[in-house]
Amino acid sequence: MTFRSRMLKMHPAALVLASFLAVILIGTLLLMLPAATIAGRIAAVDALFTATSAVCVTGLTVADTATTFTMFGQAVILGLIQVGGLGLMTISVALFNWLGRSVSIRHRLVMQDVFTHTPREDIVSLVRSVILFTLGVEAVGAVLLTLHWLAEYPFGKALYFGVFHSVSAFCNAGFALFPDSLVRYNGSLLLNFAVCALIVIGGIGFPVLYDLQAWATGRKGSRGRLALQTKVVLWTTLILITGGSVMFYLLEMHGSLPDGPPAQKFLAPVFQSITCRTAGFNTVDIGALQDATLTFMLFLMFFGASPGSCGGGVKTTTLALLAAFTICRVRKSPRVNMFRKSVPNETVTRSVSLVLVSLSIIGLAVFLLLAGDAVGESALVTPHGSFLSYMFETVSAFGTVGLSMGITPSLTLWGKLVITCMMFIGRVGVLTFTYIVVGAGPARGVEYSEENLMIG
Repeated sequence: MTFRSRMLKMHPAALVLASFLAVILIGTLLLMLPAATIAGRIAAVDALFTATSAVCVTGLTVADTATTFTMFGQAVILGLIQVGGLGLMTISVALFNWLGRSVSIRHRLVMQDVFTHTPREDIVSLVRSVILFTLGVEAVGAVLLTLHWLAEYPFGKALYFGVFHSVSAFCNAGFALFPDSLVRYNGSLLLNFAVCALIVIGGIGFPVLYDLQAWATGRKGSRGRLALQTKVVLWTTLILITGGSVMFYLLEMHGSLPDGPPAQKFLAPVFQSITCRTAGFNTVDIGALQDATLTFMLFLMFFGASPGSCGGGVKTTTLALLAAFTICRVRKSPRVNMFRKSVPNETVTRSVSLVLVSLSIIGLAVFLLLAGDAVGESALVTPHGSFLSYMFETVSAFGTVGLSMGITPSLTLWGKLVITCMMFIGRVGVLTFTYIVVGAGPARGVEYSEENLMIG
């Protein structure tokens, strides 16, 4: 059996996983080249960690991007971010279409799983629109950020910073070319607006953006009809941003909020509320936050962005569905209803399973990190303790967020490998990863006699 025939017979989930692994491997080898680092060398595990973080659009770094990597190395990281944000399958489908070659049914199935919740015949057209929209938004973001940095740097350097951070923000990657991320710019209205807008647009999901475009141009036949997913994503995103901003302000009003004009005290909570759901930039010192604030951020990072986006987490739609499920069960409603639509029971069951499996994976990863310290006698000493620090790092990796309490560079070899695996699982998706591990057999409709169990 040839390589091509084996690829054609691969399950779409396996194809997605294999594509990410291939890009990570290529990125690791490129970052290990002498031309990629200022010192001319980098440890293999650090190159693997950085490549995984870039491809999985996470932003966690064991080596400072600006001072460790040359412009070539930074360009490699930027390329990995772009490929990881869109997905290799997306780019390959667009490339095949541009070359006039047919797209296999396997590729179409992968794209359907990524970009749409219902079967579509125009999936190739949708992918092309995604590519063009992404490049267009990143270009606008690069212009705005270049204007910001023109006050500090020559045009060439300002443009480079603008392009790098625009791509990093839209892809929700969180890689920055400053050691303190964007803390030094917590009072810049232009930078905060541009980065936040890029993060939100890149995080609400391409299906939502496509639906909004169709609604705005009247192509849906009725301008008043938006898909259920679009409504759920928009409302949940608005509630999370607003609620997160208010909660961050209340918890940190006497703590880490920057001293200065009222605008800075307003910008910092909004920025953190947006970025900690998947982007990874920060304008305040994360390690200096209150324990209550960090715990609340764990909640935001866990649920993350929306389906079909560049972000990770178990997704905003899962949170909304769980809330609706709870309300409907309290009211003793047999079906879960949202916006005058009934959600299939299978979708509800999958959302509950997704959360339970995700929590189990996170718990296992934190245990492995703590066990590694116990065996190696190298426990972290942090103001918040090793447990909260590791929990924050793990959830940040799983949600492909990239925020850290500052412990990433001090991780042991074992810790780096565990966090690398978490970033990978978080990007390819728990359901995809679970399929690869346990497989998926045909559905069986076997039912046995019922017998009750005591619970609670």
